[in-house]
Amino acid sequence: MSQAFPEWMAEVQARTEAALARYLPVAESIPARLHQAMRYSTLGGGKRVRPLLAFAAGEITGALPEALDAAACAVECIHVYSLVHDDMPCMDDDVLRRGRATCHVEYDEPTALLVGDSLQSLAFDILSRPLRCGPADAPTRQIEMVRVLARASGSCGMAGGQAIDLASVGKPLSQPELELMHALKTGALIRAAVLLGALCGKAMPEAEHDALDRFAKRAGLLFQVVDDILDCTASTATLGKTAGKDAAADKPTYVSLLGLEGAQRFAGELESEAMASLAPFGARSQRLAELAAFIAHRKF
Repeated sequence: MSQAFPEWMAEVQARTEAALARYLPVAESIPARLHQAMRYSTLGGGKRVRPLLAFAAGEITGALPEALDAAACAVECIHVYSLVHDDMPCMDDDVLRRGRATCHVEYDEPTALLVGDSLQSLAFDILSRPLRCGPADAPTRQIEMVRVLARASGSCGMAGGQAIDLASVGKPLSQPELELMHALKTGALIRAAVLLGALCGKAMPEAEHDALDRFAKRAGLLFQVVDDILDCTASTATLGKTAGKDAAADKPTYVSLLGLEGAQRFAGELESEAMASLAPFGARSQRLAELAAFIAHRKF
């Protein structure tokens, strides 16, 4: 690949931003306030890690960009909906997200609730549309993609992880318990992004699918461990969200369980395991390997 990773990343981020702007309802359409809030929450911020993972996985299966747009935007809509709800007073009660006021602060709590609901619905609307230039068995693939994203989003995935998180405040968790919580809360959607991207291209042999799934699970856990590290080492200005909030809320984290150095060592182990999982793919997995390194060493 001749294109440098930062250039590729910026290109995918810009492509995803443009696709999201097309998929989202226009701001002036009724109900205008809700649609404006949806666009406020979704556009103009974020690392777009999940869309990047979808595009990177799509390179392994030869997926076309037009199909990957749908997968990337669907998973990002679910992610943004989770952030909007997570920031509400009944959850984490935060006022800052992606460097600006959270949705319920900028608008109001009922609007924020409806923004999350609407983005969740939009994600599945996007996946149910005809896949442009997708594989020959696109309808069957789309049903599988809907299933993957639905399972990753619900009580057996992200929502279930959030429920465990809320129930665990002030309680000590063992490392297996903490890993289960984050495999659901954070890892499930990251795993879904990888699998959705791969599903946009050619069918994979079972051994390759299993290797990609191992990578996705390790990368998802790695993302959360690094998040925990950054929460206690980076500033609010750098993160674009309130730093130190997990410790202040007495939430179990990898830093509280393992210590800062222990959490950093664990992140290194997860990065190595994620990289090792990509061995069967050779050069096709270059972007996934670069993303694993980006996730492991990011500063925000």
